[in-house]
Formats: sequence, C-alpha cells, structure tokens
Amino acid sequence: MSEEAKKKPAARKAKPKVEESKTETRDDAALTAAVVAAALPHAAFDGFTDRVLADAGKTAGLAPAEVARLFPEGPIALVTAYSHGVDRAMEEKLAALDLPSLKIRTRIAVAVQTRLDILKPHKEAARRAAALLSLPMYAGLAAKLMYRSVDVMWRAAGDVSTDFNFYTKRGILAGVYGATLVRWFADASADEAATHEFLAARIENVMQFEKFKAKAKGALSNFPAFAQWMNPKE
Repeated sequence: MSEEAKKKPAARKAKPKVEESKTETRDDAALTAAVVAAALPHAAFDGFTDRVLADAGKTAGLAPAEVARLFPEGPIALVTAYSHGVDRAMEEKLAALDLPSLKIRTRIAVAVQTRLDILKPHKEAARRAAALLSLPMYAGLAAKLMYRSVDVMWRAAGDVSTDFNFYTKRGILAGVYGATLVRWFADASADEAATHEFLAARIENVMQFEKFKAKAKGALSNFPAFAQWMNPKE
C-alpha cells in the first residue's frame, strides 16, 4: 500500500436511513364513535355491559387502557356517548330541512320522528339503553340526556326564547318525546303508524293546553289583582 493510501482516511459507511415514524393523530371523538358503532349490534342482545364495551374497544382497535380513558364510567359512559352521537346526527339532519316554513307542531313532530329514525337501525340497543337509564342510580343522567335531546329539537325548530318559556317548552317536549319513545319500543309494525298517530295525538294535546293557557291568561288579565301578578312592576 502506498504512503498516500495510508494517509487517506477511510471513507465512512453511510448510516442506513431510518424512516420517520408518522404519529397518527388520534381523534377521541372518532374513536368514541367507533367503539359505540362496534358495541351497538352486541348491546342489542347483551345490553350495555363491561364485556360489550371491552369487545367493542378491541374491534375498534383500542387498547384496554384507552377504552378506560374514553369511557371512565364504564358501560353507562357508552350509553351517554351513544345518546350524544344520536343528538349530533339529529341536529345535522334537521339543519338540512326547511323547518321554518312549517307550522310549529309539524316542526316538533319532524324533530321527534327524525330522532326515532336515527335510532331505528339499532332499536333493540336503544331499548336496552333506555332500560339502563331507567335505574334509580342513573335518574340524574337520564334527565340530563333527555334535556340535551329536546333542547336540540327546540333549537332546530327555531326556538329563541330566554324566559321561563325556555324551560317549560323543554319540559313539555321531554314528556311528549319520552312517552312516544315508550310507545315506539312497543310498536312492532313495519310502518310504525301507531307511533306516528300517538305522537300526533300528544302534540295535539300540548297545543290544546297552550290555547287554554293563552285564553286563561287573557281572561285573568281583566282582573287587576291577576294582571298585576302576571305583569309585576320592576
């Protein structure tokens, strides 16, 4: 070997290129929805249980720790996520309709029917969810979920009230929707005509009550004592 070759430093071997690992952004909302979707077919038969939640998490490709993070309260958190998902789907569908052009009773009927239509593909799972929420320990959560659903319905119907009517409207609609939901669970007909008739009758009852309330208010306004009570001075 020549002196020149000895003095020349040996060429360094190129390090193998390591491909940069792409960290996939995990969207909690999308993951939650995936678990709910995987759980619904099984919940129809087994209810909303720890086993159903765990199996749904596996199907969605989640580790047990991640399932526990997304659903910290277990199966009841799965029911909550299911209800919220239906609310979002209902809101999107109602936003695509021209509800303002309809009478108020029709708007409410459409809103309730839209939610039932979204629940229909997994009707038995919806029944199981309602049964779980009917337990005394979940009474508070059931009320919150019901309020959230009817609030979406009223807002889609164009309600902008901020006074006492805001709460009375939601309370009345909660009664209408809750009763209709129970009737729907028992309706095994293909066209669900009985449910439609039941809903129409409940809304008619509410409209008649509102008319009576308006007439009573008008009649009582002729009496100074009642007029002062209904319109107190600030």
